[in-house]
Amino acid sequence: MPKVRNWQINREMDYPYEAAFPERQFAFVINTNRCIGCQTCTMACKSTWTFSKGQEHMWWTNVETKPYGGYPAFWDAKLLKLLDERNPDKQVWEEKTFRGQTIFEGAPPHGSRVMGYLPTDQDWATPNLYEDNAVGPKGEVDKLHETGEQLPVHKTWFFYLARLCNHCSYPACLAACPRQAIYKRPEDGIVLIDQSRCRGYRKCVEACPYKKSLYRPTTRVSEKCIACYPRVEGKDPETGGQRMETRCMAACIGQVRMQGLVKMTKEGDWAEERQHPLYYLVKVAKIALPLYPQFGTEPNGYYIPPRWVPRDYLFQMFGPGVEEAIERYRVPDRELVAVLQLFRRSNRIIYRYEIEEGPKVYESEFHGKPFTLYDDTVIAFGEKGEELFRTKVEEPFLTRPDKHINWV
Repeated sequence: MPKVRNWQINREMDYPYEAAFPERQFAFVINTNRCIGCQTCTMACKSTWTFSKGQEHMWWTNVETKPYGGYPAFWDAKLLKLLDERNPDKQVWEEKTFRGQTIFEGAPPHGSRVMGYLPTDQDWATPNLYEDNAVGPKGEVDKLHETGEQLPVHKTWFFYLARLCNHCSYPACLAACPRQAIYKRPEDGIVLIDQSRCRGYRKCVEACPYKKSLYRPTTRVSEKCIACYPRVEGKDPETGGQRMETRCMAACIGQVRMQGLVKMTKEGDWAEERQHPLYYLVKVAKIALPLYPQFGTEPNGYYIPPRWVPRDYLFQMFGPGVEEAIERYRVPDRELVAVLQLFRRSNRIIYRYEIEEGPKVYESEFHGKPFTLYDDTVIAFGEKGEELFRTKVEEPFLTRPDKHINWV
């Protein structure tokens, strides 16, 4: 089996195909600290792509309540258990390097090229099971901690995890397909299924650790998130020729999502683009982390971890760097505060940002560290260098008039 470099686990690993990378890679960052679990993204995707017969169980994007929720049910707990069974020494991280076996290296010696499982019909039956269910004292049902709300880590907690296909650099669905019906687009790394080649073997459903490849019984082929590629290409009638974010990203009312296209190197890492907002969040500020990097797929979906959740749980979910990411997010520096204002200010894809410095408006100390807030202006630019929008750190303060214009 060929060796490929996976920068998220900081080592080479086994993968069924030689490494190949797009010019730019579809990627996104989701801020779990802001997600309110409204399911607007879920329904935006559902009403756009999966409203037909045979798609009733399909939720290409969904929001689940952690730690108990998941769709299909317990998808991550089941995969983590399989990983533990394949790793006698458990899932070991040596600082930033994962020393355990990935889902490719832990695959059975005969048969499937990827370690995985097929969810049951019952697993697919309840997309909102355990929604808003909080963790209380261990072993005690329907009971919450009396002081469970106190920071920095809550004793009673849950958080919302918004999920869609990660359009991985090393997709498990692609690796497992015996028909070679799954491919990554060379221009943007979006992972698609050629339905003319698919024969519905469901190997992709079994292999995808995030369970975002789904089988449609009415057509007997698999389907998955297509990253709204007409919008990303600028060919959707709504776009006016401009590259736009996906439906789930654009519909988010909690301002938790940002999607873009990052430049790739020939070695498979992100090329340096210091003023690209995604590059800054992932590579410079390092507050956005991949979801279950130990799976080995090198997902291109990144999450800012929730700051109130026990760190051992977050470490399992996002790998090393969780503590540092939360510390930087809790007391952000001047540039990070500015970049966070770019989330959901527009549905157009941002390629670059600039910051125009403004006056100091607030100064204090948080968590034992000094914090200063400046009313800077953040400017977002598009693919051709055109200005998309500008926004300020301080939101405008509006006062309702004493008399409404429609009052008599």
